[in-house]
Amino acid sequence: MPSFDIVSQVDRQEVKNAVDQTNKEITNRFDFKGSDARVEIEMRQNELQLTVYADDEFKLGQVTDVLRARLSKRNVDVRCLEPGSVEKISGDKVKRPLTVRVGVPQDKAKSIVKLLKDAKLKVNASIQGDAVRVAGAKKDDLQSAIQLVRKSVTDLPLQYINFRD
Repeated sequence: MPSFDIVSQVDRQEVKNAVDQTNKEITNRFDFKGSDARVEIEMRQNELQLTVYADDEFKLGQVTDVLRARLSKRNVDVRCLEPGSVEKISGDKVKRPLTVRVGVPQDKAKSIVKLLKDAKLKVNASIQGDAVRVAGAKKDDLQSAIQLVRKSVTDLPLQYINFRD
């Protein structure tokens, strides 16, 4: 029975390279001379945590824009970034945590399964940890399921992998 998986993955090495490029550009830019603007990365087992530091909120926005541009140039979807709230550190300095979302959240996975069932396609969808497995009798049904999910789920970067015939 043909099947495929719907996942949300991020290449950790590309994120690390984008952070390094962002820090390099910030140190070379004239408008950031003498400021403490930087991006730090913290890798845990399953998640990535980026922290953007700047002297004020305006520069924080500029650093975040540079980071987003570098991520998109390295083919990392910026929809995987989940910004936290801006925190004051000492004096005027601020920081903002950015969580890199990996995996399909349970509520989103349930909505994808419900979407596929409501569409009356001849496919079976099941939640497998942080992925959704879709199986069907024909490849055409699976391709129409991919098109339906692509059209309706736009707030999360999804990949369609492990196609088995």
